[in-house]
Amino acid sequence: MVNYWKSKVLPKIKKVFENPKKVAAAEACKAFDEAKEQYSKEFEDKKTELEPKVIEIYGASSTEIKSLVKEPKDAALKKHSVAVGKFLDELAKIEFPGTKAVCEAGTKVGVGYIPGPVFFVLEKVSTFIVVEEKEEEKKEEAAPAPAPPPVEAAEEKATTTTTTEESCGTSTTVVKEKEIVVEAPPVVVVPEPTACTTDAEPPKVEVAPPAEPPKP
Repeated sequence: MVNYWKSKVLPKIKKVFENPKKVAAAEACKAFDEAKEQYSKEFEDKKTELEPKVIEIYGASSTEIKSLVKEPKDAALKKHSVAVGKFLDELAKIEFPGTKAVCEAGTKVGVGYIPGPVFFVLEKVSTFIVVEEKEEEKKEEAAPAPAPPPVEAAEEKATTTTTTEESCGTSTTVVKEKEIVVEAPPVVVVPEPTACTTDAEPPKVEVAPPAEPPKP
């Protein structure tokens, strides 16, 4: 009698008080698990065909969906369940393996109640995303570094100025060269002035001796 109660009556009583969504979700997850092997085989067979379509759908998705694809979490799935449902619908349109069953179950109980099947699909999607990101990194590494902006050659201009200075009776020509460089301050070269010669001896003046008076 006790065994009959535990095996027959008690399970029926539990079902009455259980959340019907949870019961339906458990049944959907069980059916999906039984078909996982088939979905994986279909995915491998259609991988090449699916890749560009999946990448396009993923690229048009929101940041929340992209984060969930890379890091599946129950809390994020429940928080963004509506967006996840739309993302799965887009995958179902291109006949992504397993998405049809997930969408049907999600419509009945909500995708938040079936994390196992949802994460299975997202894991398959992530294989394309990882490959795409690695290829982009390789392209960036192989791309040549941008050439630096052309540096204008330094312009050198020389000007010669001739001036005449008159001092101490001599004429001196001073040549000034001015060099202008774009990236350096102007440098002015001025030669040392020519010293005046003052050591020359003055001319000697001969003085005649005084005349002697006439003798008587």
